[in-house]
Amino acid sequence: MSWLSKKHHLQDMNIRELTVSYIQYPAIIAYALIAITGLLLLRMNNAFSWSLLAPVVLIAALYPLIWYLLHRYVLHSRFLYRFKGFAKVWKRIHYDHHRDPNDLRILFGALYTTLPTVLAFSIPLGYVFAGFYGAVACTVSGILVTMFYEYCHCIQHLHYTPKSQFLRDMKRLHLLHHFRNEKGNYGITNFFWDRVFKTYYDKGSNVDKSETVFNLGYTDSEISQYPWVAQLSEAQEER
Repeated sequence: MSWLSKKHHLQDMNIRELTVSYIQYPAIIAYALIAITGLLLLRMNNAFSWSLLAPVVLIAALYPLIWYLLHRYVLHSRFLYRFKGFAKVWKRIHYDHHRDPNDLRILFGALYTTLPTVLAFSIPLGYVFAGFYGAVACTVSGILVTMFYEYCHCIQHLHYTPKSQFLRDMKRLHLLHHFRNEKGNYGITNFFWDRVFKTYYDKGSNVDKSETVFNLGYTDSEISQYPWVAQLSEAQEER
């Protein structure tokens, strides 16, 4: 039985079971192999140098902003589902996750969207700073940051109280995004940019309860005009 054909509901898992499922997930395995390949390439060519430090640190520092913008303006946008060609992508990368936030199979980003995004930001920045090996180093950095993001995101939905105050705060703020109001707290591991762009809220009482927190605005009136995501969901439920 493949990983994706099994049930992985976080409310029924503990931290050990989550970790085992995490390292077995196909996309995580792919990320790890890419990162290891990049590190071996740098090592075999004696390419490790201080000149790589700046782009590696910069790409890691930029990721909270990159993911904030993508989360707010792409994943939560209302234009992707309006085009039949993008309906399946939007459904997979975010709509299904908000419908069932605890299903690990759709919590992870889709490899076919996440990996190109990482490469699109990492390669040009690294190349500008330090050429080919700078691009490799930044790709490794971007991949490792993404893996960290994915694991933290899993913990945020796990029926588990982290011992770390940092993780507890992260979990609380993210769950407010899922169960109180989706128009805020777009950060995953870092909510600095939510504060900058005025989308941060600390308590559920600070914002109104959203009527679209589970459907991201894909309501009956939208379904009547743009039925493709609903049709895909119905077909999936019938299988």
